[in-house]
Amino acid sequence: MKLQYNRKEVIFLSVFTALCLLMIFVPTGFGRAIYVNAVGAKAKVLATNDSMMYQTGIVRMGEQRCTVEVLTGPHKGEQVEGINLLTGRLEFDKVFTKGQLAWVLLEQDHDNNVIFTNMVDQYRFAKELQLMALFALLLIIFSGFTGIRTLLSFLFAFLSIWKILIPLSLKGYSPMLLALMVGTTLTVVTLLLVGGCTKKALAAIIGAVGSSLITCLLAVLFTLYLGVHGSVMQWSESLLYAGYMKLDLTKLFQAAVYLSCSGAILDLSIDISAALNEIIEKKPSISAKELVVSGLTIGKSVVGSQTTTLLLAYMGSYLTVMMVYMAQGTPIMSILNSKTIAAEILHTFVGCIGLVLVSPLTSLVCGWLYTRKSAKQRTVLENEGSPLLEPMD
Repeated sequence: MKLQYNRKEVIFLSVFTALCLLMIFVPTGFGRAIYVNAVGAKAKVLATNDSMMYQTGIVRMGEQRCTVEVLTGPHKGEQVEGINLLTGRLEFDKVFTKGQLAWVLLEQDHDNNVIFTNMVDQYRFAKELQLMALFALLLIIFSGFTGIRTLLSFLFAFLSIWKILIPLSLKGYSPMLLALMVGTTLTVVTLLLVGGCTKKALAAIIGAVGSSLITCLLAVLFTLYLGVHGSVMQWSESLLYAGYMKLDLTKLFQAAVYLSCSGAILDLSIDISAALNEIIEKKPSISAKELVVSGLTIGKSVVGSQTTTLLLAYMGSYLTVMMVYMAQGTPIMSILNSKTIAAEILHTFVGCIGLVLVSPLTSLVCGWLYTRKSAKQRTVLENEGSPLLEPMD
């Protein structure tokens, strides 16, 4: 299959790749060390001492001592004893075995000698890279040049959140304003990378951005209407205890609702736009009204599956919470009126409303955009009796 790209796209991709590389090296301003004069390193567990570790019910308490060999960093080749403290929380506790790879934190004295070794967790980075590489390989095999563009958009999305949204929110800037800026930029860039510099991408951008802005407004209104506080988000309260008392957790929650919905919205917008683009290429003489009706018909089927997908994604993240409620025999009205479940209901249905709106909006944009330049040509070509073959790019 021949790769479809033009000079403008190559320039755009080159500039965008350079931008991503630049963002990788931009400091967040929060790169301080956890401990003074401490370095992280990869290590191999040579032996373990479990004599000070004991079982209490289903959890383990105490501490585990591990003899490890440092594999990276300035202390490479040294053997040290590491401490693995167990708190009785399965979510955070880990137990090491001989032969495992671990990530350790080496605390040093003024002469750079190791005085304490903290067993942070298992070393998973190499395996995570393998999973990412598998994803990238499959995407490129099945999508070709579009797969490369998709990977760039994926990287840009991560960097935008990690390098812009999170640090600036911690510095006191409005989370919602930042989310709007980042979300809109991601929508535009992602759709340009996936759809190219085409009418198809432009129509999807207009439909997605318009629907996302409405979703943002609904997130703000219904957060206030339902009386949901931002502390429902996992680890959010820890930010206050960490010294960021001025953070508005509710605005942070609203920004999170908007961001999580914008991804599904841009996905549906490009689906509708691509389908209508295919229709106009196969039947250039179709009217704007017929094209819009086709978009609405396609949207009816796609929206049903997308809203279910959104529901399953959110339900999956809160599955254990629902199980706890059921195991305790909590009445359904108590469940529905709880702050945690109300937040998930808001999350789910604000996103679903955005998905419902993006279909007609994108269809209307496509109906206008795909046919607006062909009216005069259609008259001429009808007189000549020849089909209309207008390039879409």
